[in-house]
Parts: sequence; structure tokens; C-alpha cells
Amino acid sequence: MVSEIITIGDEILIGQVVDTNSAWMAEQLNLNGIIVRQIISVADTREDIISALGSANRNADLVLITGGLGPTKDDITKDVLCEYFNTGLVFNEEAFKNVERLFRYRNIEITDVNRQQAMVPEGSIVFGNLYGTAPGLWMKKGSTVFVFMPGIPYEMQAIMEDHVIPAIRQHLNIKTAVYHKTVLTQGTFEARLSAMIRDWEKEAGAKGIKLAYLPSPGFVRLRLSAYGEDMDKIRSDIDGMVKKLEKRIPQYIYGYDKDTLEEVTGEILKKSQMTVATAESCTGGSIAQLLTSVSGSSEYFKGSVVAYSNEIKENILKVTKESLEKYGAVSKHVVEEMAEGVRTLYDTDYAVSTSGIAGPSGGTEEKPVGTTWICVCSKNSIRSEKFLFGEHRGRNIRKTALTGLNMLRKLILEEAGK
Repeated sequence: MVSEIITIGDEILIGQVVDTNSAWMAEQLNLNGIIVRQIISVADTREDIISALGSANRNADLVLITGGLGPTKDDITKDVLCEYFNTGLVFNEEAFKNVERLFRYRNIEITDVNRQQAMVPEGSIVFGNLYGTAPGLWMKKGSTVFVFMPGIPYEMQAIMEDHVIPAIRQHLNIKTAVYHKTVLTQGTFEARLSAMIRDWEKEAGAKGIKLAYLPSPGFVRLRLSAYGEDMDKIRSDIDGMVKKLEKRIPQYIYGYDKDTLEEVTGEILKKSQMTVATAESCTGGSIAQLLTSVSGSSEYFKGSVVAYSNEIKENILKVTKESLEKYGAVSKHVVEEMAEGVRTLYDTDYAVSTSGIAGPSGGTEEKPVGTTWICVCSKNSIRSEKFLFGEHRGRNIRKTALTGLNMLRKLILEEAGK
């Protein structure tokens, strides 16, 4: 089964709003064995919407459309689809009850404009919207099913989960099974990773498994995908190849699918009943922010010192003036003293420290922009490493934070004998 996704709205085309709806819908369709052939965004004009619907009608079995279903004059989708499907608008009592429910809850008076939300194309199947006034609509032209939903992400997602996916499973003949497994890596880059697993990738391809490299600042995701009629077989094939990959690159794998490095590291700290603190210069508290973004992090995270100036490094973290003058703030000696200082200050089992030149200014010939020292330490061990991350400030900060977390994760596991 082939599908297309259409998002409607000038706000997308002028860059005012980022289209996150398409990515989410594509994932849901793919998980249900439906291939997404094309994703497009079109303007809020009759001509563009009709053109997109006509093209999708010729090429797809299922089309998901979001946007333009609101109550204001610029929301023209319902009128245009009535024209396209050669039908008219009729009053839907259930849709109106939903509008009444929402407005009563908010203590707002219903106007004629709001009442228009209950007008739907005749012949459409109406899906209730728990979080908004615009209902979802299921319509068919020829052999193609069209599903129209509001563009507000949480409204669209609820309609998809509660109504659209169940209806697709019930009414459409889906024969293809799809299985994805994403392996999360940190500590190397795409080209080197590819070279290390070239023969493994060839073996996976021979089993009909497609591998996608998905790099982003700080880590690389490896997505394994397989399609077929036998879900048990494709799942077994992929899981088997993942086990082989774990033996090939264990030093780089930190998790799977939707795991985050901060969640994985936090879980290890929690299970081992260990605590951590951070001393951050170039990252400005980013590692602390990542750790505390996880619910329950108060069990293992004690605190942080953002030591951006040498004065704070000396007075709070007890970095020696001699180290700062002789080696500079961005150095092995200073970053190690920062880690030991914050671990002692907060009396934790572990500490992470960072010091670097995030850029774009501040670099020298000896220490160019992107030069970063990271240290992790415990009561028994200390590990520090120098990195050259590049010239982009935001990416440097992100890479440093993730690398520091991963170094912490690895040290804890090493000391636990795992």
C-alpha cells in the first residue's frame, strides 16, 4: 500500500512553522506497513490544494492531509475539498456537541463562526477531536482514501491514534509487515563507522535488511529496516544482526530506538546508587541540563558549577593558579582539577568537567576553535581526553555535552566490571 502526506499552510512554506506533523505521520504509517511515497507542503490556495489532491489521487492508495480546517476565513480546506469531491457541507450533530463541550469547559460563548466547525462534507466519516473544534474527516475518491485532520500537532496525533490508525487497519488491505530497529552510537563519525562494519552491512543486505546512517551532532543512529509478509522472520533477522553488531562495535553503542544518552546514563547511576556532579566551562551547564531533563534525576544528580571564568575555577573548584598560568584553562591539567574539585565540593561518586573553545572566536594556532578537554572521574579513577570538534559553536557545545555523558557512562560500567 502506497501513501502520501500533504500539509497545507503558508506558514510552513515561509519557514514560520516547522512541519513536524509529516515526520510523525510518516513514522506511524511505516510502523503499520504503509509505504510513504511522497510528502509535500502546499499553500493556502484553492488551486494548489486541488492540484495536490489530484496528484495524490492518481498515485496513492491513502492520503493524509493536515491544515486549513479552522474556523477563520483563511482556513479554506473544507470548501476546497467539497469542490474536489463534488459535495456540499452538512451540519454534524456529534461535531457540534464536541464544540459545545470544549467551549463550556472554557466558559466561552459559542458564535456562528464556531458553529461552522460542525459543518462537514456530506458523505464523509467524521472523527471526533478531543482537544480542538475541527474534526477529522475520512473521504474516498475512486480507490483512494483521503483523511483530513487539523494541523495542530497534538490534535492531529490524537485523531490519528484514536481513529485513523484503527480505521486503516479495519478497512484497508495491508499485507506488508514492517520492522525497524535503531542502534544508537556515540564516539565516532559516520564514515569511520561505515568502514568498521562494511562486511556486516553486506551480510545484512543479503538478508533483505536496509541500513540507514542517521548522523547528528554528537552521535550516529543506525536504522535497520526490513519489509515482508512474515513479521516473525524479519524481526528475527534484524535482531540477529543487531546482536552481531553489538559484538563488532560494543564501545560505541549506548542504546536503542528512542533511548537518550541522558536516560541511559541516569538509569545506570540510579541502579548503581551512585551520584554525579558537573563542572562546566565551555558547555555552560548543558550536561547538567541533559541530566536533569530526566524525571527522577534528583536521585543521582547533586549539582553543577558553571565555571566560565578562571576566578570561579580557582575560588570554587580549587583549580591551582599555577595550572591556569602554565597550561591555560583549556588543558588536561585544568579540566582534571575541575572534575576533582566539583566531586569533592558536592561529595559525589562521579564528576564530569569540560573546558574548551566553543567559538567562533577565541581560537589560536595552538588551540583552534573546537579544541575541548573533557574529564570524568571517580574516587578511584580519572579519565581525560582532548577533542577537536569543529568551528560551529552550537554543535561544539552539543558534541561536548554528549561526549562527556558517554565518557561518564563508560567509566561507571568499567568500574562495575560490565
